[in-house]
Amino acid sequence: MLQMSSQTALKSLGGAAVVAVLCVLPFVIGLYRLDVLIFLLINIIVAVSYRFITLTGEWSLGHVVMMGVGGYASALLAKKLGLSVWLAMPLGGLATAALAFLLAFPLFRMKGFYFLIGSFAAGEAIRRTWNHFRDPFGGPGGLARIPTPELELPGVGLIDFGDPRIYYFLTLAVVLVSIVVFYRLEKSRIGLTLHAIHWQDSLAESVGINIWRYKTLAFCVASFFVGLAGALLGHHITVVNPPQFSLAIMLYVLVWVIVGGTRTIAGPIVGVTVLSIVDERLREFQEYRPLIYGAILILTMRFLPTGLEDLPAKLIGLGRRLRRIRTTQTGS
Repeated sequence: MLQMSSQTALKSLGGAAVVAVLCVLPFVIGLYRLDVLIFLLINIIVAVSYRFITLTGEWSLGHVVMMGVGGYASALLAKKLGLSVWLAMPLGGLATAALAFLLAFPLFRMKGFYFLIGSFAAGEAIRRTWNHFRDPFGGPGGLARIPTPELELPGVGLIDFGDPRIYYFLTLAVVLVSIVVFYRLEKSRIGLTLHAIHWQDSLAESVGINIWRYKTLAFCVASFFVGLAGALLGHHITVVNPPQFSLAIMLYVLVWVIVGGTRTIAGPIVGVTVLSIVDERLREFQEYRPLIYGAILILTMRFLPTGLEDLPAKLIGLGRRLRRIRTTQTGS
């Protein structure tokens, strides 16, 4: 019991240290790296929300398109209808969750490979709709000049979130809330049920669990948060268009999650962070990006099938084995 308490305290201390570093970073890095950091935070929401769907055992190829649904919905509400951005962004997430609920009726009649292909078909249908209709979606060029958030505070004045440093803290706040929500859900009865559906869906159904309802719940919650990520992206770069949410981008999300691991919520965060750093280091070799990602994916599946999140445990185990070997050799 004492050991568990100390481990929990260490994790909390480590989390607080990471948050403290993230709060200091915007003041010690340049605007370019700050922009990269904002994109990283948005991608963390995408990866963590995607993992929540995989808890049911299903893998989707439409998650990035659902991100686009949130981006388009928020942009249309703010630009066309003149709603406050603060209202448009959560409504964009809700619109994404509502669409996910409708898609759940046909999609969750399938499972495994068929669900994967069905989600891809649904996503492409949505993306082609954006591409085809200039009114209201802007066609291939998408929507431009999307308004950025502003906040009027008494005694402070107008806070313009067009400033990257201010927008960074907004994004960081959304990321932290998202991680807490997903963590709490996974540790709750809902999360335990999702794990049960993943590993033994027939057994779970035999004891009265409504599999469709729980899968739909996971799909809608994940879609709400990825829709919110899409809204954050759109209001940051002030543009949304179909190529931003293509299958190629979805494949990168898959690699982030697989390389990071899905055993814990930390896995996708590690995956997207490490691969984003790799992206920046190899920016001049962008034409080789698919090749590099493919090689990383193959090496991970060969040597770390559970992802980078298990690398520390494996290194500790290797260290212990080496110490035992040295002890044996010394004793002999």
